[in-house]
Amino acid sequence: MCETCGCHQPREIELNRDILSENNRIAEHNRGFFKEKKILCFNMVSSPGSGKTTLLEKTITAMNHDEKLFVIEGDQQTTMDADRIEKAGAPAIQINTGSGCHLDAHMIHEALEKMEVKDHSILFIENVGNLVCPALFDLGEKKRVLMISVTEGDDKPLKYPYMFSSSHLCLINKIDLLPYVEFDIEKFKEYALIVNPDLKFIPVSAKTGDGLEKWTNFIYDLRSTISSDL
Repeated sequence: MCETCGCHQPREIELNRDILSENNRIAEHNRGFFKEKKILCFNMVSSPGSGKTTLLEKTITAMNHDEKLFVIEGDQQTTMDADRIEKAGAPAIQINTGSGCHLDAHMIHEALEKMEVKDHSILFIENVGNLVCPALFDLGEKKRVLMISVTEGDDKPLKYPYMFSSSHLCLINKIDLLPYVEFDIEKFKEYALIVNPDLKFIPVSAKTGDGLEKWTNFIYDLRSTISSDL
């Protein structure tokens, strides 16, 4: 875990507060940029291996003929996910965080300076796989979308409450595996709504495409609803 997150000493907590304050300032700058350019930005968060990249590939294939789509990829090492996204048909830029466990607003600001994200487009930020650190860092996004896979256990909302409380939509992925794992969707939703009563849910399978239309309709509806006042 990076030094800006899980803190153990009082002075480290104070450092964390200072860094979050600066991060929030830059996040507001990013948010203003997105509003001016009418860019709809999603911060995609999850634990490792939940299926974010696969879902984004399917999303790009389904929506690329209708929308201008761009992706910022966050990983500790390699450009593998950015390569996959570009192969799927969307421009992508990779941010490697090294030992860092999350993206921050300054990283997004620098990526935006290198990447020509067009006006009236949709930007997906695929954050580093981690249910703790990314929850602390506002990137300037319009919506935070949390992906959980059914292989992770239905008690995740109680174990990682801040990620759930700070998210707007939860994609429950890998539902094609439900017959083979002990995951109770209704119990999961019950736990999540205790933490965040306003959280929305869409069950999906990035592998089979089940639920993909509901996810893309969520994006289209949000686009049409806020296109005039992003």
